[in-house]
Amino acid sequence: MSTVAITGAGSGLGRALALKYAKNGCKVFLLGRDDTKLQLVQQEIRQDGGLSEVILCDVQEPASVSIAFQQIGELDVFINNAGVGIFGPVESYTNEDLDKTLNTNVKGTILSVQSALPLIRKNNGRILTIISTAGLRGKVHESIYCASKFAVKGFTESLQKEWEDEPIAITAVYMGGMNTPFWDDSSHVEDPSGLKGPEVVAEQIFNEDDGRNEIMIDR
Repeated sequence: MSTVAITGAGSGLGRALALKYAKNGCKVFLLGRDDTKLQLVQQEIRQDGGLSEVILCDVQEPASVSIAFQQIGELDVFINNAGVGIFGPVESYTNEDLDKTLNTNVKGTILSVQSALPLIRKNNGRILTIISTAGLRGKVHESIYCASKFAVKGFTESLQKEWEDEPIAITAVYMGGMNTPFWDDSSHVEDPSGLKGPEVVAEQIFNEDDGRNEIMIDR
């Protein structure tokens, strides 16, 4: 049985990916900060006959990430999904906004890869990093979010070159906004109901998770 670990697995795309991989016979490790949300996803997986484990993990904290991956043991696929978005004109961002965005989206991605890598190397596995189209071009009122995602794009492409002679795969995933709780605390998207559902995006990611360098859902 293949094993999959997903950060930010308590809601949105992380939840949809967890349900999709579990439904297709994978054991899924659900990583995140909100135990209640993670337990609900685990319950959904169990009701559908799947296997999963909840592991509390704050990707901003090195010790939390390290301990989380020590609990996993065997790992075939790691999906780097945890992320936050804070939006508005550049002059409106506070130091707290900067720290939260960069520590989660950039530092959290790097820390997670560092901890996942020994397990992935052992099984010649795959790392998928959810980047979004904000890593491809600048967008109005998304300067800090785009900056973080451009950094993650550069990090991911560098890993692809760094490990091109190793039997592991590094995949960058690009998609636009989705109809998820990501927008609950923001007025940046007034009506997310017209956006793609996370289940549609998760389906494409699962179907194209074959070790390719990029999964391009939106451009």
